[in-house]
Amino acid sequence: MVTTQFSARSADDVEAERLRALDRYAILNTPRDEAFDRIARLAARSLDRPIGAITFVDDRRIWFKAIHGVEGVSEIPRDSGLCTLAIRDSRTYVVRDTAADPYVANHVHFSGHVGIRFYAAAPITTADGHQLGTVSVLDTKPGDVTDGQLATLVDLAALVINALELRLSALTTVRAERELRDTAERDRATVEDYATVLQRALLPPALPDIPGMSMAAHYHPAAAGQVGGDFYDVFGLGTDRWGFFLGDVEGHGAAAAAVTALVRHTLRAAALHHDDPTDGLYELNTALIADPTERRFCTVLFGKLAVQPAGGGFQVTLATGGHLPALLLDSASRTVRPVRSSGGMLIGAVPDANFEACEMLLTPGQTLLLYTDGVVEARPDGVTTFGESALRLFLSERVGMPATQLVPELAELVNALQPDDDVALLALTADPTSGDGVG
Repeated sequence: MVTTQFSARSADDVEAERLRALDRYAILNTPRDEAFDRIARLAARSLDRPIGAITFVDDRRIWFKAIHGVEGVSEIPRDSGLCTLAIRDSRTYVVRDTAADPYVANHVHFSGHVGIRFYAAAPITTADGHQLGTVSVLDTKPGDVTDGQLATLVDLAALVINALELRLSALTTVRAERELRDTAERDRATVEDYATVLQRALLPPALPDIPGMSMAAHYHPAAAGQVGGDFYDVFGLGTDRWGFFLGDVEGHGAAAAAVTALVRHTLRAAALHHDDPTDGLYELNTALIADPTERRFCTVLFGKLAVQPAGGGFQVTLATGGHLPALLLDSASRTVRPVRSSGGMLIGAVPDANFEACEMLLTPGQTLLLYTDGVVEARPDGVTTFGESALRLFLSERVGMPATQLVPELAELVNALQPDDDVALLALTADPTSGDGVG
């Protein structure tokens, strides 16, 4: 007979794993971040409480990444805050009256000078189930909370973990670039492999599945072993809403990779907080000019999609930051025409830059194409640029093609042009038949 022994993880083992997960995100002791500050404010406003906070718990303290409604608080001892209790599992945690609670009544911090009487929190939970901290609201008066308000806290905690993942992706990219630079002098072939991996890290692994829409994208590097600055992304924003962007960072290599990672992180985070994509461009401009010792520029088209009822296509809002206009391929009129706002300056050039957006309805059978300037600035004969007119002529012969067919043909064109710069392409087609979308 074989005897099987089962051993459960001890509480110390679970806590050690949680602390390792917290350390992975490298968030402790970082400067204030407007994205996190905004979530803390939104938590307080959504639950009509004076204080909102984002906290993380390490082995000895509760550290405040963001706090609204209280000044001068950056951390408290771990055993002096309710966050320690709130991270014990994945559920929301509510104390309606700290003075009446048998545990909290003797809790030093909450019975002290702050005078907290009400507390509600949702844990910030990683994909592998570790509770790192909380999004919480507090009040100096006892109170109650609705299921809907608790659901709001859960959603805000999910936004925090999403922001952490994006920030970690940017940090990982920079670290990978440093490893690439250190390796370059030893093995050129290895450098090219690292560059390929790093470039892939700057682009989405796959486009999402959007019902009623066909999508395709392509990235063409100007040279092997060199990380470029062109980028694109498409991502969900909730029910029947998506964000997308495409752009071009000035330069190549280490500096371009770092800026590209920052741009993706900033735009994805901004899309969760702003309905108007121009607000995201203002936020990105602020991020790029934050360090006056560095010159960091980029051009971007930043948009949002919203499904229209009864197979009516997609409402598109498209903001411009110094980028070439998108092109609309209309199968009904057999035309190719630009989609552009009336303005939109280069991002990162001046603090008071202006950005504008336009709106359009992408109807069934229409395709919206976003592209970077590498394709139109290519010089196939070594002298004359290919140009926007030639690109539109090429596209006019392919009006009616879905994105999944159009982009491969554009990729062949790019290969034939042999551009000196990187090229990124993103095409979005509203399917002629509702519900037959191909992701």
